[in-house]
Amino acid sequence: MNDALCDSNWVIAMQDKLNQFTRNDVWSLVPKTDVMNVIGTKWVFRNKMDESGNIVRNKARLLAKGYNQEEGIDFDETYALVARLEAVRLLLAYACMCNFKLSQMDVKSEFLNGFLNEEVYVSQPPGLEDHLYPNHVFKLKKALYGLKQAPRQWYERLSNFLLSKGYARGVVDKTLFIRKHASDVILVQVYVDDIIFGSNNNSMCEEFVVAMQGEFEMSMMGELTYFLGLQVKQLKHGTFLSQSKYCFDLLKKFKMEDCKEVATPIAINCLMDADEAGNQVDSTEYRGLIGSLLYLTASRPDIQFGVCLCVRFQSNPMKSHLKAAKRILKYLIGTTNVGLWYPNESNIVLSGFSDSDYAWCKLDRKSTSGTCHLLGSSLISWNSKKQACVALSTTEAEYIAAGHACAQSIWLKHQLMDYGAKLEKVPLYCDNTSAINLTKNPIQHSKTKHIEIRHHFIRDHIQKGDIKIMFVKTENQLADLFIKPLARDKFNKLRTELGVLDMKNIC
Repeated sequence: MNDALCDSNWVIAMQDKLNQFTRNDVWSLVPKTDVMNVIGTKWVFRNKMDESGNIVRNKARLLAKGYNQEEGIDFDETYALVARLEAVRLLLAYACMCNFKLSQMDVKSEFLNGFLNEEVYVSQPPGLEDHLYPNHVFKLKKALYGLKQAPRQWYERLSNFLLSKGYARGVVDKTLFIRKHASDVILVQVYVDDIIFGSNNNSMCEEFVVAMQGEFEMSMMGELTYFLGLQVKQLKHGTFLSQSKYCFDLLKKFKMEDCKEVATPIAINCLMDADEAGNQVDSTEYRGLIGSLLYLTASRPDIQFGVCLCVRFQSNPMKSHLKAAKRILKYLIGTTNVGLWYPNESNIVLSGFSDSDYAWCKLDRKSTSGTCHLLGSSLISWNSKKQACVALSTTEAEYIAAGHACAQSIWLKHQLMDYGAKLEKVPLYCDNTSAINLTKNPIQHSKTKHIEIRHHFIRDHIQKGDIKIMFVKTENQLADLFIKPLARDKFNKLRTELGVLDMKNIC
């Protein structure tokens, strides 16, 4: 803090922030009383960078020490909606199919736009106190960074504004806003202060920008290229989604950039267990590595199974577990430019795949469910997860996995309905005939009566006609990538079929 006060660049950044508070009428200076619960404040400094790692500007942010707030006095409701990554990928794939470009805008100090319902008092900013009234405090009129209710109040202000302009909120995704006029439509996806939008009519985008800039302080960033750490290249014949910069930074952070690369993220003979006789490693380092890899799975489904396998041993990691996690880094060395390719196609068809590897976990003999969903040939959703219960047969394990895939199919189907695309009988592909029969007809009751009721969710939707479960040969089962280690040839085949490609092979 003292170093920042001695640097004119940071002082200017802090003063700019306070001037912004004044323009937005965020607070008012009032005398301090004994009954006030005064929340402290602090400055946070960081350099804002672009997708190439170049410093764009110095950014100073004043935070309220929200951990000192008291429920019922300083705050009440705090829950705020955030867009799911599947929703963002779905919008990218849909925009590509409809041949319109997505643009991006950023709200300056978004939390300062949310009106507070409670009386909240904060101390004056450190280093920039009012010399005439050094013992006064600020009474907040609008939310401040760090307050528990700040994200909720900002979303409420933004949603109310968009609804007043004729936008409708999504039925299942409340961070999606749609406005339709005849055959024209504009889609707006909100992730806190980052907003991406696109339309088949450019005039609707222009109207949206004018409306937003008239209500809030906005930074219009043009065509979408970088969002939530994802690098987006909108090309003429498709869209490429990657995290190349993050991948390079990750390898550098863990000093693995010069290691020898491997062909697959997990060895074919890998059977990880608790390894109680092994050597322990630093759990903080291991968890940091796993957390970093989990974020990379936002655009890298090819490492999903390996990362989720390593996640299971975070409580007591051993050297063997760290070795398996670092193997994923070795795989990334040769695939840093790999990402998701969404081709420009007009066939808006949703399809799902589900698979399971029976009793693969050697610790508790639980099976692993793997699911993935494609819009046309664009992979928009995937999952690899150990099942919550022990399955008594391969059929039961496959049936449970199909149920998980069915739930995701319903969510994606309803999301597409908000876009204006109505789909009937979404196909769900499974490679187990017995599991397929079980979803259609409750036969063999004596062998299936123990299955929990929630897993029969899929039967209801098949009867309603929402889902159509179909057989697929094992060699064509795309979800196989998410349930077990695969040999190099099969791994590469499935990776390519899922649209996980190297950027140089596209251009």
